[in-house]
Amino acid sequence: MANAEVKTNQPAGQQDDFMKYGKIGAIILIALIVIIGGYFAYDSLVRKPNQEKAAAAMWKAEQLYRLDSAALALNGDGSSLGFLNIISKYSGTPAANLAKFYAGSCYMKLGEYENAIKYLKDFSTGDKLLMVRTYGLIGDAYAEQGKNADAADYYKKAGTYYEEDNFNSPEYLFRAALMYQDLNKKAEAISMFKIIKDKYPTSQYGRDIEKYLARLGEFEN
Repeated sequence: MANAEVKTNQPAGQQDDFMKYGKIGAIILIALIVIIGGYFAYDSLVRKPNQEKAAAAMWKAEQLYRLDSAALALNGDGSSLGFLNIISKYSGTPAANLAKFYAGSCYMKLGEYENAIKYLKDFSTGDKLLMVRTYGLIGDAYAEQGKNADAADYYKKAGTYYEEDNFNSPEYLFRAALMYQDLNKKAEAISMFKIIKDKYPTSQYGRDIEKYLARLGEFEN
């Protein structure tokens, strides 16, 4: 019959629920497509180009740094960006992060120790050798300000961060020990000297470590 009503086995309420939730699912799917598409558009049109521009700017700033032009490397030379410009203009890029280390190092050379500490503390990396150097520079900045307790703690952090670093680690441990001595923290000083003795006996500092321990009343058994 032409006017026959089409019947289903589903009650009217279930059909309404199906339509309702089907529409919600479609909306969610469309939203996901928009979000994913937006991410890839941002990645290809914004993030990657920014990283490339930041890397190119870093190359020029690093040239100035290698020429020992700390002020120009920091602020730019008029034709190229300095590390501070790279940090602000390309925030969030790997180059901007690395620029924080260089900025801290530049401020150390310029004798602006508070600024050096600020940028060095804001820098982080998975490169363990570079982190050792970063902690060591922070220690240097505190030492230059006469803040020996902070300096000792950062030298200790630098010296114990990466045991496989046989060059920098014993040096920073030695600096930490001397700082702790000046602070009358004998136990801490002995601890630093003993790490050098146990882990870096053939280093420049390890060869003479017994005499430093002896001065603190620690004799070889």
